Amino acid sequence: MTTPSRSDGRAVRPEKRSFIARWLADNGLLTAIVLALALLPFALALINGQSIASLVVNESGSAKFIQGLLIEVYILAVFAISYDLVLGVAGLLSFGHAMFFAVGAYLTGILLKNFGWPLWMTLLAVIGAGVLQALLFGVVLPRVQGITFALVTLGFAAVFDIMIKSRELAAWTGADVGLQGIPRPDLLNPNTQRLRFYFVALAFAVAVYLFYRRFVNSPTGRVCVASRENPDRAKMLGYNIFYFQLAALTIASITAALAGMLNALYKPIVSPEIASLGFTVDGLLMVLIGGIGTLSGAMVGAGVFRLMDFYFAKWFGENASFLIGVIYVAIVLFLPYGIVGTWQRRSISRRKGWRRLLWFTRES
Repeated sequence: MTTPSRSDGRAVRPEKRSFIARWLADNGLLTAIVLALALLPFALALINGQSIASLVVNESGSAKFIQGLLIEVYILAVFAISYDLVLGVAGLLSFGHAMFFAVGAYLTGILLKNFGWPLWMTLLAVIGAGVLQALLFGVVLPRVQGITFALVTLGFAAVFDIMIKSRELAAWTGADVGLQGIPRPDLLNPNTQRLRFYFVALAFAVAVYLFYRRFVNSPTGRVCVASRENPDRAKMLGYNIFYFQLAALTIASITAALAGMLNALYKPIVSPEIASLGFTVDGLLMVLIGGIGTLSGAMVGAGVFRLMDFYFAKWFGENASFLIGVIYVAIVLFLPYGIVGTWQRRSISRRKGWRRLLWFTRES
């Protein structure tokens, strides 16, 4: 293999690109999506005749409303991708995943309202709670697998659900009414700093996705995938899959709890519905819509789930549930691997087809 040379005979060194340039080149689509979402509030403000200055000072308008709706999407996206890490990557079926989210939300509300903790201390407490939850689920992990593990996690979540609705803890959790009157720090008050909150939620969702993608591509993540595909063979190769599954559970628990913290800071009330089995089923539905095990699919599924739920209820009223159900059935029938999962599989088939076509062209 010859080295290219200049007219004066000296070798030409290949151009060295910086890390940022290489990363942007490899993640062009992701960069474009993030930039589009970052500029969306400003574009909406201009389209609706609202000045950028009024947007920055959080005046009411359609742009502010869309920001709020997308903040909910970003929070749900983190919850969904954390579930995808447990189910789609580590292969652990959990019916108690909503507990991770709810503990973060309720702990944030209680510490801010009843104890007056600053935000940074609350953040550390939520992270610690996320670790403890993962260890609680991990206690039973070596002893039960499959549907038994799912039922055990459902039992843990059911106990937590009963606790927050009990009259004995009503002064702390609000019982069936929910936790209300949570003081928001001025730095992240969604009423007065909606645009700032929007960018924090967007940055958090993107950071979680990048971290998850790096984890899945790491040796630890590869072992998690192997334990999902064939746990007996992974054990035969010498891996103690318990520690790898526990690592995935811990990461998912912490990020879901942090999403719950953002939810408590954004919503005017922490509803007990986020601790129910129904909320876990919502997370599972988001993962299935986007594509199980794809990571990005879970986030796409969260967006489809929340936006469709809002706009269909707005446009079709009582008929919205029926129409949404029909769309879910259609997704299962025509997109069996989810939106992103089906796209990825068909992209592989298209690339193989192009390679064959080029090969036949060269041979002829």
